[in-house]
Amino acid sequence: MAYSLVTLPGDGTGPEVMAEGMKVLHAVSQPLGITWSIDEIPCGGQYFLQHGDDDWPAGSQERCAAADLILLGAVGWPDPKGSGPVLRHDGKMAGFSPVIGNRIKLNLYANVRPVKLYKGVAHRIHGAHKQVWEPGQVDMVFLRENTEGLYAPTGGKLQPGGKTDVAIDTRVITRRASEQIIRHAFELCRRRGKGAPKDGKLRVTAIVKDNVLHGCQFFRDVFFEIGEEYPEIEKDTAIVDAFTQWLIGQPEYYDVLVTTNMFGDIVTDLASVLQGGMGMAVGANVGREHAMFEPIHGSAPRHAGKDKVNPIAMILSVKEGLDWLADRKQDESLRKAATAIEDAVVEVLEAGEPLTYDIVGEAKAARCSEVGTEIAKRAAARLQ
Repeated sequence: MAYSLVTLPGDGTGPEVMAEGMKVLHAVSQPLGITWSIDEIPCGGQYFLQHGDDDWPAGSQERCAAADLILLGAVGWPDPKGSGPVLRHDGKMAGFSPVIGNRIKLNLYANVRPVKLYKGVAHRIHGAHKQVWEPGQVDMVFLRENTEGLYAPTGGKLQPGGKTDVAIDTRVITRRASEQIIRHAFELCRRRGKGAPKDGKLRVTAIVKDNVLHGCQFFRDVFFEIGEEYPEIEKDTAIVDAFTQWLIGQPEYYDVLVTTNMFGDIVTDLASVLQGGMGMAVGANVGREHAMFEPIHGSAPRHAGKDKVNPIAMILSVKEGLDWLADRKQDESLRKAATAIEDAVVEVLEAGEPLTYDIVGEAKAARCSEVGTEIAKRAAARLQ
């Protein structure tokens, strides 16, 4: 089978991890007769600095919309003249178009972030390598609404005389967006069929601030309305500030979790600590017709060009993308490829080498490219 793929390598270490993701993709595709028409689109802060007009080439949105699958590396680059990231002329971060732009214009309404602890990976509690929970006790999926909330373009700045005097960000919570992300969460819980590691119960948890915020009260009410259609699934709510301690204290209680855009952005970065850090954390941006997959770590400019960072989140993003496309195209060869990738990742983690510094420390660290090569080799071997 032949498919079309758009790659958005982006900034900093984005191209480095993308190269390893593509290495693994090609390794599993060739034995199964899968071919890819690849359209690589430059984008991000570095592209903007070079070209000065936009953060990706004209026509890129249409190229993304035409693809069967989209892979994103990372975007964001320090402004050489300022203290923050490079900004476009409209004040948005250079890299907005491929990330937020794609989410909104392709209606990638569900940001799906699995949090799973693999054997051989230790938690990053206190920044150290500690084994607090056993693999199997951390196995949950977050669904973050991806198109509105505090990211809705409804705020702005008042700048009398050119100096910012007022900055306003308005959170937007709609029934349409709430219903589609909440229904997605319940359907995912039903499909997973695992239940929470603690008690085996199918459970969906809504993370809200419904003791204060009107938008969260509305989101909660829609949650329980939709939940009536799934009587076999337990409906649970958690106030977001209290949830942060429960997440770290008893991750085994959670199965599928759903929340609004900004809360989801924050708590999933926290949750990545439970799976060994951001180098292991995958992000899927999923809609009804399109999907884009990415590691949730940033572009890490200080590590750029050093062949140092962990490529596993990118590689697992490829795996998630293949699983999504397998469902969409009813192609079992894609699913076999996805399974081979995850199995190869598990093998390398259990072997304890080669792995990058964030997993095994600087003294034992392998290069990013070495990890990618080993996973590609093991994945391909599973398909011979």
